[in-house]
Amino acid sequence: MDKLMIETLARRAGLQKALAEFPDDVEAAARQAATVAESMKPVDDPRAEPWPPMRVGDGL
Repeated sequence: MDKLMIETLARRAGLQKALAEFPDDVEAAARQAATVAESMKPVDDPRAEPWPPMRVGDGL
């Protein structure tokens, strides 16, 4: 991810003040988020629930 992409994403996220005051921190956070996103594996079945459905009264 290049600097221009990071700046564009930060501005679209409303982080103009953080980008102006802490550009290195914003860049580090963006690079870390990109690394984590790359390490996630795609879901086999997008319709499947990530955990069992919640049920009223169970576990109380």
